[in-house]
Amino acid sequence: MSATETTATETTEVELKYDLDDHTSVPDLTVLKAVHSVSGPVIEHLDATYYDTDALDLAGNKITLRRREGGHDEGWHLKRPPIGEGIGRREMHVPLEHAADPFSEVVVPSDLTDHVQVHVRGRRLSPIATISTVRRITELHDSDGQVLAVLCEDTVSTQSLLSHGHAQSWNEWELELVTGDVKLLEAADELLRSQGARTATSASKLARAIGPTPTSADAGSGVSRGGKKSSGKKLSALELVIAELAAHRDHLVAQDPLVRISAPDSVHQMRVATRRARSVLRSFPEVLHGDVIGHLEGELKYLAGILGDARDAEVQLERNRGLLSAESAPPTIVTALIDDQIKTCESTVEFVLEYLKSARYFELLNELDRTVAEPQPGPDADLTATKALDQAVARSAERVRKAQRKLKTLAVESPEWIEQLHTIRKRAKQLRYTTDSADRLGTKKHKKIAKQAKQEQAALGDFHDAEVSREHLAQLASGSGISTADAFVYGRLDAREQFAAATAMRAYRKAKSLL
Repeated sequence: MSATETTATETTEVELKYDLDDHTSVPDLTVLKAVHSVSGPVIEHLDATYYDTDALDLAGNKITLRRREGGHDEGWHLKRPPIGEGIGRREMHVPLEHAADPFSEVVVPSDLTDHVQVHVRGRRLSPIATISTVRRITELHDSDGQVLAVLCEDTVSTQSLLSHGHAQSWNEWELELVTGDVKLLEAADELLRSQGARTATSASKLARAIGPTPTSADAGSGVSRGGKKSSGKKLSALELVIAELAAHRDHLVAQDPLVRISAPDSVHQMRVATRRARSVLRSFPEVLHGDVIGHLEGELKYLAGILGDARDAEVQLERNRGLLSAESAPPTIVTALIDDQIKTCESTVEFVLEYLKSARYFELLNELDRTVAEPQPGPDADLTATKALDQAVARSAERVRKAQRKLKTLAVESPEWIEQLHTIRKRAKQLRYTTDSADRLGTKKHKKIAKQAKQEQAALGDFHDAEVSREHLAQLASGSGISTADAFVYGRLDAREQFAAATAMRAYRKAKSLL
């Protein structure tokens, strides 16, 4: 199924749903303190078709995608859970096709499918249910006539299109906030319950129409962040690794739709999730089967590299803006450091977006799911999580120290010396990531070394960024046709970056002395 290009709008839907007995009547809503008057009911006839994959990947992630005719907001609707700890559901809306051919296949708008490709992964979206609703809408107004909330009395008829699906019908109420606040929702909830309304047994009409669905793949971990398994027994190394891998996979999946819409910091967060997942595999090399680790780690490395190019371009752009903020730079330098860098950012992000559409990326996600759901144990799988973590931290810390010892053999400020500092930085970062697994075990045993590794990594990160910037400035300053005035400004900028690099090295040496 191909996609069309449209424009989507997104809102946050905050509502309560209720099951009803037959002939339950709506109470007088003006008794609510904030409600001055009500209007309606207005009757709408709604006919919706819901779409999902054969494996119900959307339903399993509490996502619904529908095409609805009738009503004031007819069109395509994508409903997703809130981000983080938010309330309500995010709803995206795209108008219906202006000239739909009744004999052609329905085309799901790409403005919506792009947000769920991380779950769909190139699989076909097909109808899974039809739902017809006769809706009576009553609006609740304040004294200024603003709509605070709407109460929908729905008579629902559904037909599941899944194998062994069946038809159902029922009545329900939906109370949705518009401009009102949570206090109004709470008061209205109490009033409606006094009339016999009950919390809906299903989260949505679709859930009730098709019945139970599998949830997103997290089998095999059995562990929540910072806690042991429900049985109370000590965690094994395998349980720790799978729980950590599942958490980073979930973070990666959560960032995917944000990267696709260029949300701030999304590329960085997706890169962190990828690197952390890779770090788990590298830090505990004998807990999972070697074949699994080798291929999965390689694919994560490839993704991290693509995201890294985009993130590095972002960082360089912000650094360039900072450098020029205190300079009266000529237009030629502004073009070189800002305009050209923006183009670099756009091209690297475009490469990321192309990869996120690829079969290779979808297979990486599938492989992560399989590894979490059905892990293949390695030689150290049955170690206690505590012992495995202690060994992993010790190995990682020694790798940092080894890299530091090699640094002493290299000429200061030589290219090899600078590259070795970058190696130390990467190893310190992996050490920090490894110690973070201690949070799941509730131990503070590695807290000190984690803090030191973070300080060292941060200092060397600042040094690396300054050196990369200096190299870029040198390339621009040595270009053909550079005026004396431009060369002078580039020299001033380089001096500032040189000072930044020296400051970072002092911070590194202080952190290194503690490790």
